[in-house]
Amino acid sequence: MTPTTTAAPTGTALELTGVTRAFGSLTAVDDVSLRLPPGARHAVIGPNGAGKTTLLNLIAGTDRPDRGSIVLGGADVTRTSTARRSRAGIARSFQQPTVIGALTVLDNVVLAGWPHGGLGAAWRRPARLRERAAAAGSHLEAVGLADAAHWPASRLSHGQRRMLDLAAALAGEPRLLLLDEPAAGLTDGDIGRLLTLLDSLPQSVAVILVEHHVEVVAHFARTVTVLAAGRVLVTAPTGEALAHPSVRDAYRGTVTGTAPDPKTGR
Repeated sequence: MTPTTTAAPTGTALELTGVTRAFGSLTAVDDVSLRLPPGARHAVIGPNGAGKTTLLNLIAGTDRPDRGSIVLGGADVTRTSTARRSRAGIARSFQQPTVIGALTVLDNVVLAGWPHGGLGAAWRRPARLRERAAAAGSHLEAVGLADAAHWPASRLSHGQRRMLDLAAALAGEPRLLLLDEPAAGLTDGDIGRLLTLLDSLPQSVAVILVEHHVEVVAHFARTVTVLAAGRVLVTAPTGEALAHPSVRDAYRGTVTGTAPDPKTGR
């Protein structure tokens, strides 16, 4: 994947208004509002239990809000299915990589990138398969898995599975990419490869990154939302958000001893 110099389009990629989700007496996401332009590089951070993954679930459609609205590119998708949101351009990676161990690494990406609407007879067309395999191969090259293309995915290490999950998300050519702790379990070398890959994403793709590695957030994100107990404490440019007193206060409330330094995550 090569970087693009095309300017990001104007408008709104995603708009959340008063989004709320409770599970019994626990309000996991509480009145969250957020507006992102196309090409956004946005991070959501906060202590464990802050509601970060639930927020991604609500955007992706794997969960539904009790209140509020979710608008993607001007279209209200609050009550639409995960499949329809995927067709509309939302892709995501997960905390626990979702790969099909019985398929090869390459076929995992081919399947993820296949045009929406079902495989049908097109899956058996050699020319079509070669085209999709070539595209999948480029994504595997970008995440450092080209040499493992023909391995069964079950053979991959945790870090490799995480990179495969990311390649599969990119294969659908999304306009909104949701990344749930993509650096977790990666080696320093893989984190460097991840950052290079993220830097190469087209400016037309908006990204929401949930991540505990503050150095990854500081490198990639232009803006940051800090969540605690499901509520937005601050949304601001990255440097301002990471230096905000609410960041240390939020972590201090859940971590024994010294709160983490926003610059190092320790």
